[in-house]
Amino acid sequence: MKRLLLLLVSVIAVDEALASSTAFVNVNVIPMTTEVVVSGQTVIVADGVIVAIGDVDSLPVPKDALVVDGTDRFLMPGLAEMHAHVPDTGTESLDRVLSLFVANGVTTIRGMLGRPSHLDLRQQLFDGKQFGPRLITSGPSMNGRSVSGPADGARKVRAQHAAGYDFIKIHPGLSADEYAAIALTANELGMPFAGHVPVAVGVGNALEAGMATIDHLDGYVVALMPANADQSGGYGGFFDVLLANQVIDAQIAEIAEQTAAAGTWNVPTESLIEHLVGGVSVAELRNRPEMRYMPRSTVQQWVRAKENQLNERGFDAEIGARAIEIRRRIILALHQSGAGLLLGSDAPQVFNVPGFSLHHELKFVVAAGLTPFEALQTGTINAAEFLGTNTGTVAVGREADLVLLDANPLADIANSRRVHGVMVRGAWYSSVELGQRLQAFQSQDD
Repeated sequence: MKRLLLLLVSVIAVDEALASSTAFVNVNVIPMTTEVVVSGQTVIVADGVIVAIGDVDSLPVPKDALVVDGTDRFLMPGLAEMHAHVPDTGTESLDRVLSLFVANGVTTIRGMLGRPSHLDLRQQLFDGKQFGPRLITSGPSMNGRSVSGPADGARKVRAQHAAGYDFIKIHPGLSADEYAAIALTANELGMPFAGHVPVAVGVGNALEAGMATIDHLDGYVVALMPANADQSGGYGGFFDVLLANQVIDAQIAEIAEQTAAAGTWNVPTESLIEHLVGGVSVAELRNRPEMRYMPRSTVQQWVRAKENQLNERGFDAEIGARAIEIRRRIILALHQSGAGLLLGSDAPQVFNVPGFSLHHELKFVVAAGLTPFEALQTGTINAAEFLGTNTGTVAVGREADLVLLDANPLADIANSRRVHGVMVRGAWYSSVELGQRLQAFQSQDD
């Protein structure tokens, strides 16, 4: 606590002639290091960095600063979407997705299906030449069709490392030997590998291999089945939803502890699963206000995906509810065991509109048993720790990726949606500006 207070009252000497500075005046600060709200603060940003935080009555505001009124508002770190899909450059789809993320307070995205063009895009975003959040990107995915044997897998890892991608994306279909070769090579190069757990590998082997993140809780349901069950899972449907009744609940704590011991993080993407197999009707999902920002053809594809799930053999509302119950219990057990959790929704995917879906994800994480503060940590300080970025908290010396809210999200997680404005790498965008930007994407078809 002493360290936190020192950070909050520390003031780097502020030259009143500083150019490109912004001052959030009389704001409530949510630093996200501990569960506190520090009221009546002025936060000054210059050159993309927080340079001063102090009491509103004592900290001077640079005379040329852009002043943002923080009265009755709450300043916190921007959110990270840790399972995003990024369109190719030069497309309207790219501008749409990036704009939707920022408008919802998302200042970092981890692209889980990288393309060669994303390497330049990553730098353009960082330099502010392209509007959008900062980007961490995988290379093209390693899967059963893209990899032809262990040697090819190892070669592709080396090639992606040399190209400058941030991590390796694992998709289904890899053999155990291919996965082992990819993992060994990636570990030798110090390059994280993350994503799905191939059926031939299983969660236990993925943990042992040092997988950086497991996304979608992939493989956990099968790992929780009886020892004499078919460990391939049989026909489990979407992320093994149809196997939920075979789960041994008593084993959840054990696998959570194994995950924590391995140092593997999880990105549950719970909103993806709950939107698809949960009890919310197709009509309600289709008619959510945020759907107006997606092409009608895309929304219709999502409708068909939900309808297909409802009609899938072996699926009914009871098994869907059981699957959701098990997944929420796994999320809570991972948290309680000390295994790292990261916020991610898999957007844009089924009824997951970029940015908006992350607020649904926060709601589902809280429903699993985390407090609003703990849920927000998964998308702020946890993400910064995992990625090694100088973001994730509101403190002097941190890069200024921030979101200003009109209500306290620690009191009600739904308040994370009440975005008054967003700062991305020191550039301030009001909700009015962001809203105007989104107007171009309303109800348009590709």
